[in-house]
Amino acid sequence: MRDAVEKLWPELEWIKDDDLRKKVTETWIRALQLSPLTPDDLRQIPFTLLVPNCPVTFMEHKRCVVHIARRAAEAMNEFMGHALPVDMDTVIAGAILADVGKLLEYEKVDGKTRQSQRGSYLRHPFTGVALAIEAGVPDRVCHIIAAHADEGNLVKRSTEAYVVHHADFMSFLPFKNIAK
Repeated sequence: MRDAVEKLWPELEWIKDDDLRKKVTETWIRALQLSPLTPDDLRQIPFTLLVPNCPVTFMEHKRCVVHIARRAAEAMNEFMGHALPVDMDTVIAGAILADVGKLLEYEKVDGKTRQSQRGSYLRHPFTGVALAIEAGVPDRVCHIIAAHADEGNLVKRSTEAYVVHHADFMSFLPFKNIAK
């Protein structure tokens, strides 16, 4: 399973802290163990059920979010780091883990992706945090998982959580416009 996670996520290598990289990897391993979805499913299922006939896969969206978040954090550090430093490992780990809970929120039935029974009760930010805590992921990263979606509008986001939130939404909201 570790090999499958590392193939899904070459961006894990961007996390400099070995312990954090290991915990992020372990979170994905555990999610896949508990999920009805396979690594191959993640390369095929839509990244959201909120856009009819969504043309982008889960992994295309997720990897895009990680790349956007990393580049945004680098720019922030370059131009404003003296006043507002952004922790790169936290941003990268948070972006990789932000949607890990969707592995428990979604399922495939008869070739179609739908919300699972668990997903009808618990959205992915909640299950994602539970998976990450179980793997020992630090609270600063769990905060990003919890705050990346609309639920995060109810809490005070860290700088790193803002970066991941906006990276996620800038690669999601435009699809709501073209879906009409």
